[in-house]
Amino acid sequence: MDVTDATFQDDVVTRSATVPVVVDLWAPWCGPCTTLGPMIERAVAATDGAVELAKVNVDENPRISQTFGVKSIPAVFAIRGGQVVDQFIGALPEEQVTAFVQKLLPAPSEADQLVAVGDESSLRRALELEAGHLAATEALARILIDRGEPDEALALLAKVLETPATRALAAEARLLESGINVAETGGAEVEARLNALLEVARDDEAARQEFVDLLETLGPEDPRTNTFRRALAARLF
Repeated sequence: MDVTDATFQDDVVTRSATVPVVVDLWAPWCGPCTTLGPMIERAVAATDGAVELAKVNVDENPRISQTFGVKSIPAVFAIRGGQVVDQFIGALPEEQVTAFVQKLLPAPSEADQLVAVGDESSLRRALELEAGHLAATEALARILIDRGEPDEALALLAKVLETPATRALAAEARLLESGINVAETGGAEVEARLNALLEVARDDEAARQEFVDLLETLGPEDPRTNTFRRALAARLF
């Protein structure tokens, strides 16, 4: 996010009590800044929200620059708990930028380590240690669906916040409950089923749910997904 003198306290200092924040002080006229900025953005994005990025245009926000005592840019600071815990001045190679961000990540918990093992017993143990562990839930749900046990998979997925991955898994599990194994269903069969459901979806809630679930399993990258979503919207509205 872009941070200003007015928002710095809330967006960086207060926020850093919850998640580490990398502060990138830059300016549009600074050549090294334009090279470094995308590297930092990629490194922070790779943490999947475990680290956040605050970008500060020093020309427009001189008070922040004064707070850090910045004499030259780019200048990058890592903030945790309201305190500077690491910093560097000037452009760095991308591998060093990535290492700078990665050092801010919390050490893997025992549950994280069990998820890395990946077998069913390890995943179940991880959930005993951390109920609702997202990665453990997704991995165990995948095992259960592949084994033909959609009921338990759905019960697990209901305990965590919805993400694109959990939504797709839940859709696959519901389809399996109704006798449709998407792993064994060819593209032509899926299209035929979607066309058939489209004819009755307006007045049949179960058909609408199956239609939406099939689209979830196709995924947003499949061009048929948007085509059929538009077709359903036209039927409903």
